[in-house]
Amino acid sequence: MRPTTPLLPLATFLFVLANALSPQPVRAQGRAGQPPKRLVVEVDEDAARAAGIRRHEGQRLTLYTDLGDDTACESLLATFDAAYPQWCRYFHVPVETSPTWHVTGCLMLDRERFRRAGLLPAELPEFLHGYTYNDRFWFDEQPSEYYRRHLMLHEGTHSFMLTRLGSTGPAWYAEGIAERLGTHRGGGTEVELGYFPRSRDEVPMLGRIKLVRDDIQSGRLPQTEQLLNLSPRDNSGYAWAWAWACYLDSHPRYRERFRALIPRVGEKDFNDRFVAAFRDDLDDIDLEWASFATELDYGRDLARTAVDMATGKPLAEAGKVVTLATDRGWQSTGVQLEPGSTYALRAKGRYQISAGPPVWWCESGGVTIRYHRGAPLGMLQGAIVPDPVNPGSSEQMNQLGLDHPIPIGLGATVTTPVVGTLYLRVNDSPAELSDNVGTIEVEIRSKVKVR
Repeated sequence: MRPTTPLLPLATFLFVLANALSPQPVRAQGRAGQPPKRLVVEVDEDAARAAGIRRHEGQRLTLYTDLGDDTACESLLATFDAAYPQWCRYFHVPVETSPTWHVTGCLMLDRERFRRAGLLPAELPEFLHGYTYNDRFWFDEQPSEYYRRHLMLHEGTHSFMLTRLGSTGPAWYAEGIAERLGTHRGGGTEVELGYFPRSRDEVPMLGRIKLVRDDIQSGRLPQTEQLLNLSPRDNSGYAWAWAWACYLDSHPRYRERFRALIPRVGEKDFNDRFVAAFRDDLDDIDLEWASFATELDYGRDLARTAVDMATGKPLAEAGKVVTLATDRGWQSTGVQLEPGSTYALRAKGRYQISAGPPVWWCESGGVTIRYHRGAPLGMLQGAIVPDPVNPGSSEQMNQLGLDHPIPIGLGATVTTPVVGTLYLRVNDSPAELSDNVGTIEVEIRSKVKVR
C-alpha cells in the first residue's frame, strides 16, 4: 500500500508550491562533522573510467559506481525514478513543477577510488554510510541488495528535501523521515516507499527493530523530549528515528498534524512548532509511545494498535460492564481507579484468537499451547495509565502504563498506587490482530476500600 497523504489547507499548499518554484539555498545534510560552506564537484569522466568507475544514466539519477554489476545498477536507476513521484506525493510537491529534477549519486565499493577520481571531495566531513549535499549524495556498498537500495532511497530522500523543500529539518526529523521512506518493498518500477516490514526476510540486514529491542532490553527508552533532540550518529540512533517517525506518521490521530509540519521544515523553530501542534497530546503520546516501542515487531498493525486515549471517570456504585474488541490493541474502559481501593474484574465471552487452520477459539484465560511475551495467547490483560495531573512518583510510574500489562484472565482484582484509568486488551502479537473475531464482556465491580 502506498503511503497516503491527507489534503492540506490551501495556504499550506500554496506555501509548498511557492517553495518548490523558487530557487533553493544550498544546504548540507551530514551525520557527523560540519558541512562544507560550498562544494563544487567537477567530474572528470576519463579519470573516473581510469579508476574503474562507471557512469549509469537514469531519468532522475546519474549514478557513478565501481560496483561492476550493470543489472543491479539499472535496477537502482529504475527504483530511483519510481521513487520520485512518491516523494512528491508525500511532501505535497506537484510533480509538474520540476519535470527535469535530477541528482547525482556515487555508490562506492572503494572510497579511495572516488577520491583519486575527484568524485569524493576532501571538503566532505567524515560520514558513516552515506552523505548528501544538495543534489549530490554518496553511499557505501551494503551487505545486502535490499540495504543498498534502502540507503540510496534514504539519501535520495535527503536530496529531494534539500532541493525541493530547501531543508531537511532538525536531525531527528531528517533521519526519521529518510528512514521511514527509505524502508520499502519491492524494487525497480514496483518499489513502494514508506513500507512497514512484515518480516525480517523482507528487509535483510536492516535490523532497525532488533536495535530498538536491544536498547529497550538495556534500559533505554527515549521519550518525546529526548527524541526531539536526537542526533543519530550510529545505527541505533537511526533505528529510534525510524520508529518515532513510523509512530507519528501512521497514527490515525497524529498523522495529519505530523505531515502538516512539512512546509515548516526549513524554519529554525520547527521543534517548537511540533510541540505546539501536539501540546494537548504530549502526555498521551509518551504513554502510547512506550507501549509502541516496547512491543515493536515486524508486521505490526499500525491502525489496530493505535490507542484512543480516554481518561476515565470514577466507577459508579453499580459497577460497569465494558465490551472489549479482540481485534484491537489497548482500549480504555472509561473507568478511573482510585488509590487505596481494590477493583474486581470478571470476564466472559468466547472469541477466535487465530484463523488457523485450525481456528483457535479461546476465553479470556487464553490458550496455553502458545504464548506471546510470556503470557498465554488471547489472555485478557489490563494496564493502568496514571492521571496526567497527578501521575505519582517516578518509581510508581515505572510500574504503570501501557508497557506494563497486568494479567487478568477470567478474573482478577486490581489495585493502583495512584489515580489512573484502566485499559484492557487481549494478549496477541501486534502483527496478528486482524484474524481475531469476537468480543469480551468485562464486569468491573464497585470499588472496595482497602483498610
